[in-house]
Amino acid sequence: MILHKIVEALTLRYFADHCFPQRFNLLKMAVTAAASSLQLATTSTRPYFSSSCRVVKLGASVIVANSVSWTKLASVSRMSSISPFRQHNFMSCSVKFNRISTKAMSDSSESKRVSGLPIDLKGKRAFIAGVADDNGYGWAIAKSLAAAGAEILVGTWVPALNIFETSLRRGKFDESRVLPDGSLMEITKIYPLDAVYDNPEDVPEDVKMNKRYAGSSNWTVQEVAESVKQDFGSIDILVHSLANGPEVSKPLLETSRKGYLAAVSASSYSYVSLLKHFLPIMNPGGSSISLTYIASERIIPGYGGGMSSAKAALESDTRVLAFEAGRKHKIRVNTISAGPLRSRAAKAIGFIDTMIEYSLANAPLQKELSADEVGNTAAFLASPLASAITGALIYVDNGLNAMGMGLDSPILKDLDIPRDKH
Repeated sequence: MILHKIVEALTLRYFADHCFPQRFNLLKMAVTAAASSLQLATTSTRPYFSSSCRVVKLGASVIVANSVSWTKLASVSRMSSISPFRQHNFMSCSVKFNRISTKAMSDSSESKRVSGLPIDLKGKRAFIAGVADDNGYGWAIAKSLAAAGAEILVGTWVPALNIFETSLRRGKFDESRVLPDGSLMEITKIYPLDAVYDNPEDVPEDVKMNKRYAGSSNWTVQEVAESVKQDFGSIDILVHSLANGPEVSKPLLETSRKGYLAAVSASSYSYVSLLKHFLPIMNPGGSSISLTYIASERIIPGYGGGMSSAKAALESDTRVLAFEAGRKHKIRVNTISAGPLRSRAAKAIGFIDTMIEYSLANAPLQKELSADEVGNTAAFLASPLASAITGALIYVDNGLNAMGMGLDSPILKDLDIPRDKH
């Protein structure tokens, strides 16, 4: 109380010496009202004045201001109008508080402000196709979307459904479910899904009778979309995080037609089918995201079986789908080219550790890629912050895509290239 009285008295004395009488009287009313509304905590630093700056910023947590905010002044002092001050042009006689570290109790609205550009997906609902464990990119994307506030639905490959649900129920994924705020990611509903089949008529008899599909129903793409519509009405975000190449370990020249077409069907056309069936229930302004790999445009020995062709098709389809979905439904369509990750699916290829070591040795950023980095990129693409991005291929691979030479080549051993000993 004593300190704010001193500030009030010194301020009024200054303006009495430097301003016209009518302006001084008006300012006196404002300063008196504002000072009475603030509770100032005493500190060891004392204020001093300079006539070269403007009015102190009242109501802030630290009073160190160099511009007038008449709106804040009116708000803090509970004044109904600020027009008299503007009419009398108080900018011509100004005051500055320098080095004031005194803290003030501000309005509740002041303390609730969030700085920066937060990714806010509250009120949004996401369907992620291809989540069957807790260590792949699909899981990481689900976590990032959940951390931003989105409701999570997932589609899990039918043969993996029971073990995934059991592991989730028994808490085996609890450590992986922890979000940045300490809470656990919640999955509202898990749907059985086999994206190779568009509708029940496409399913062969041997698959229908397969014991791994026993007990599950409505798992074709069309049926899952209908189930989501019945359960929730609509979604805002669609994520395609699935791929399969039964002959992925074979060189392309040794890949059968059946194996090649199976890779394209499961890894690229499945995205076309998902978007086709989910578009009618996606809210305008929504976003769809898929995952691709640099083998679509560069030679990656060992990534065979038609998988490189499937990824190339996926990227081409992304551009066409962006046009069609954007024009017809106002939906954005993008794909993320992610670097190598030690996921269970990637280990099936057989050389994932070698690819990670190669990236560590040759990428501009010498660090192992985190699944969360891909998840966070997906959250950005799904958010309003990316409202003008569609038809894009976004690389999240520590910059490996930009390299034209392998730095670990013996030919370059004598060059002075910065290296991080990992």
